Amino acid sequence: MIKRKEQYNEVEELTVSKEIRVRFNETDPLGIVWHGYYITYFEDGREAFGREHGISYLDVHKYGFTTPIVKSICEHKLSLRYGDVARIETTIVNSPAAKMIFRYKIYDVNNEIACSGETVQVFVDATGTLSLNFPPFFEEWREKVGLK
Repeated sequence: MIKRKEQYNEVEELTVSKEIRVRFNETDPLGIVWHGYYITYFEDGREAFGREHGISYLDVHKYGFTTPIVKSICEHKLSLRYGDVARIETTIVNSPAAKMIFRYKIYDVNNEIACSGETVQVFVDATGTLSLNFPPFFEEWREKVGLK
């Protein structure tokens, strides 16, 4: 019997790393990144993941689907500051349910975790209907990258 928690494991082989430089407009008057931008950094990581692994927003859209976020978690540990170069590691989680789960780690200039989090996205077709099963294109992608 598989425990529920064991069904949702990160697939370390499917991790993408992307560097970003903190821009002035992302900081507060003290030069510290405003908390809301970390979600934007997660999106930067997700887009880099999608481009590298052939599952970008445009790839999904080509098959008539969108993948809205239905849950996001963001845990702040250390502050990033204006001018810092941070690294975002984005890893997909193997899920038996019809959704995409990504986990994120944002590292600061000292290679310490500044922020970690998770997003959950579901599949919605062109009519706005939630897909309760993996769409065929995503099943094929999962098989191609070894998630079955």
